[in-house]
Amino acid sequence: MKYPIGIQTFERIITEGFVYVDKTALVHKLVQNGTVYFLSRPRRFGKSLLVSTLKSYFLGKRELFRGLAMERMESEWAVHPVFHLSFSSGSFMQGDELKNVLETFVADAEKEYGKSDTATTLSMRFLKVIEAARKKTGHKVVVLIDEYDKPLLDVLDSDLSVEINGQKISLEDYNRGLLKEIYSVFKDADENLRFVLLTGVTKFSPVSVFSGFNQPKDISMDARYDALCGITEEELTSYFAEPIKELAGRNGVSEKEMLGQLKRQYDGYHFSEGMTDIFNPFSLLNCFDSKKIRDYWFSTGTPTYLMRLLQHSDENINELVSKYYTAGEFIDYRADTETPLPMIYQSGYLTIKDYDPTFGTYLLDFPNNEVRGGFLTALSSGYFKAKMNISWVRIVNIALAQGDTEGFMRNVTSLLANVSYRFQRKSDAMECERYFQYTFYLILQMIGIYNTCIEKETSEGHIDCIIECPKHVYVFEFKLNGSAENAMKQINERGYATPYLTDARHVHKVGVNFSSAKGTIDNWQEE
Repeated sequence: MKYPIGIQTFERIITEGFVYVDKTALVHKLVQNGTVYFLSRPRRFGKSLLVSTLKSYFLGKRELFRGLAMERMESEWAVHPVFHLSFSSGSFMQGDELKNVLETFVADAEKEYGKSDTATTLSMRFLKVIEAARKKTGHKVVVLIDEYDKPLLDVLDSDLSVEINGQKISLEDYNRGLLKEIYSVFKDADENLRFVLLTGVTKFSPVSVFSGFNQPKDISMDARYDALCGITEEELTSYFAEPIKELAGRNGVSEKEMLGQLKRQYDGYHFSEGMTDIFNPFSLLNCFDSKKIRDYWFSTGTPTYLMRLLQHSDENINELVSKYYTAGEFIDYRADTETPLPMIYQSGYLTIKDYDPTFGTYLLDFPNNEVRGGFLTALSSGYFKAKMNISWVRIVNIALAQGDTEGFMRNVTSLLANVSYRFQRKSDAMECERYFQYTFYLILQMIGIYNTCIEKETSEGHIDCIIECPKHVYVFEFKLNGSAENAMKQINERGYATPYLTDARHVHKVGVNFSSAKGTIDNWQEE
């Protein structure tokens, strides 16, 4: 089986014999039910392949759809003029880069369909060439814009600027203005347009980017199109039964167990209240090709814009995950606010895990192990000013597996020395408490390979942390500026270890005190 890793052209996938998960029934539904669409999906989720599929369809390349659902559903196969603009390649951190790309895009269209003698601005030239294409071909125009938001994401929350007519403005505002100029054309060109699709990672608020033209139909959270990008479990077991079987054999597990491993590592994305499970296609294809379960999607890099945004925000990730939100709180990113939640969700680092129809709210959390581990590693690297690398994680996990509480606490204490200044500069007790909670959240989430439960609720209160290993169970209670003795007393008085009294594993009760003055663990006690 040939896997189309890094190949985003529909025609090449079909003609060169790569595996293609048939999405053309959804594509047909899309083009029949509307005209102007917007779709947000995380990077490397198949947006460019979707755009390429639409391009082949509207160019009337019927032979490419032989044997696919589209062949049975389509009868006309009209050939439309297609304007395809992709921002996926190149960097837009130079003042003239975006303008040059847009100028070239419009100029190439003018060469094919004719240039207006009266149009001088970029927007008017674009409008006139759309009209010219309709007249010349007799068919309405299709406009496909891939990664529409990259010119903004490249410079988001940066200090880059450009000088225009002697006035200095931010490059983010300049690029936004150029994009608005192009997108505003769709309103006046409506009678000449057959279909428009804009794809991207982030949905910027309509006022900031889309003002000036009729709002596109946002299908990012439309349950009908959940599976337009990505791979469903049904598609996984249908198209990739043999790779799953081979992978299971290599790892000495059953096919059912291997499917469970793949789900935990790459599944878990939900894009609407329909809760259709979607696997990350990039990671799955790489896994089947290399025959190894690894962090493929995250290893391609964490977007720098997201890291910049989180650094400038006052919200910690533990204060954002595992909570319910209204759709309005995470759908649109607004440049005039400092909340990072919409960007984290739309970038694919959080996803919908539950929907409460009574209140119309969505539970957001990490989609799977790959994303959780990778994202927290990236955050921890910057937070601790030293990489919480695989070597450190391996050492502490071995200590836990062997019942070596002292070794575990020694390594944690050493790591905390890198963040002591954060606590020492916090004079406010509540702020110190926040950083204390955030620090231990990162550490305990990063341990990862064992069953780790943070803030477990019981009838007697919340247990700070429970870590379950094959032969050992750890019940932790943390205190800030208190004492290890009081922490241990709370464990015993509230019976936090009671559920494990009949457990065959060795149970460790660990009381830990953290000193904000010292910025590290002051003392700890074990029973």
